[in-house]
Amino acid sequence: MIIDDTSLTSRLIADSRPRRAEGHLLHVPGMPGRAVFHTGSSRLQLIAPGPEANVEFDPPEPMTDRMDGRLHALSLAVAQKCNLGCTYCYAQQGGFGAPSKQMSLELALRAVETLLADAHAGETATLAFMGGEPLMARNIIQSATRHAAQLAEAREVRMNFSLTTNGTMLTTADAEFFERYGFAVTVSLDGVAETHDALRPTKGGLGSYARILERVRPLLDLQRQMQVSVRATVTPLNLGLTEMLEEFVRLGFHSVGFSPMLSAPDGKHEMTGDALERMLAEMVVCGLRFEAAVSEGTRMPFLNMVNAMRELHGRARRPRPCGAAAGYLGVGADGSLAACHRFVGDEAHSFGNLQDGLDTASVQAWEASRRVDSQEPCRSCWARYLCGGGCHYEVIHSGRTACDFIRGWLHYCLQAYARLSADAPHYFQGS
Repeated sequence: MIIDDTSLTSRLIADSRPRRAEGHLLHVPGMPGRAVFHTGSSRLQLIAPGPEANVEFDPPEPMTDRMDGRLHALSLAVAQKCNLGCTYCYAQQGGFGAPSKQMSLELALRAVETLLADAHAGETATLAFMGGEPLMARNIIQSATRHAAQLAEAREVRMNFSLTTNGTMLTTADAEFFERYGFAVTVSLDGVAETHDALRPTKGGLGSYARILERVRPLLDLQRQMQVSVRATVTPLNLGLTEMLEEFVRLGFHSVGFSPMLSAPDGKHEMTGDALERMLAEMVVCGLRFEAAVSEGTRMPFLNMVNAMRELHGRARRPRPCGAAAGYLGVGADGSLAACHRFVGDEAHSFGNLQDGLDTASVQAWEASRRVDSQEPCRSCWARYLCGGGCHYEVIHSGRTACDFIRGWLHYCLQAYARLSADAPHYFQGS
């Protein structure tokens, strides 16, 4: 069932609109008084009822910024090709608008060495494998992983590995390999059964859902060091988030996360207006189920909510939405270095290559220009250090079409954090 509570979403959107750049006042249903979120410190404070004019907001605290000019993470587009035909794919069905290609072993090993060249003992580095469908280059993944693990051990660096896959090519041997190296494996599933099949068919037009579930089962059974999660891209055709969350949790996935399709190469299935409002309603219903589960001491792996609660509890403040061009780069199959995995193949947002080296000055200039305090209308928004300004790729290609959705969701998350802090403080212990 798809939730379509326009009164809920309209209220959240209206209540979350920016009024003060330095903070945000909100009511918390189920709790007395009001709450105030201090933008400058990311602190949520419960206050007694009173005039808004009497609220004093915290002054800005120094921004914690990890960017130090060194690489901490790379994603390798080891296979710019795919066996599925997802029409909305930002990678244009794997090829990024160009003929299919595969990364050579030489380039993959060079990427690993580039990532770890300046790593210091005790630090953490991350190597991600992307596509297209990365398992079409399975031997490259395995060789690069072994090489990274050996180099990292010699340098006393903690190595994290991840892979994003459509799931259709997974094998039991893959499960054993990913478990051995503690991979975070993200499987793309955009619905249950027919809903998924309509959005993610094979290039021959056949469904992929049943095959994915069959192929992913060995990973779900084996995951200990490995974590196997679902990422669902939400379009106007698959707004049943509560059904997806329940089914994927039942199947045993470590976490389930949702992301709206905001920028597709041909504009197909992009989320706007009414569809984003309906998604917000579904997200809140999932969030309320999360709140209920946490209050009862039960784990609910709704990733959007888990991340929001942890960031609010840690008083996160982000000058950018992600690590793109700030310690993280995407590597194309040809060795090109892009701002992130989504910009692979885009010359306007690429900064050199593995063969000739990184154009550090261009990277730093690009990153500085994309910071949230450099963006409009972000600078006057109370949510800017929680949002970070929105995905660079989506904003550059499609504009800021989701601000109401993002603010409405963060407004609800602040309410949920206040309630859980009071009713289930055990959830935040050790965070």
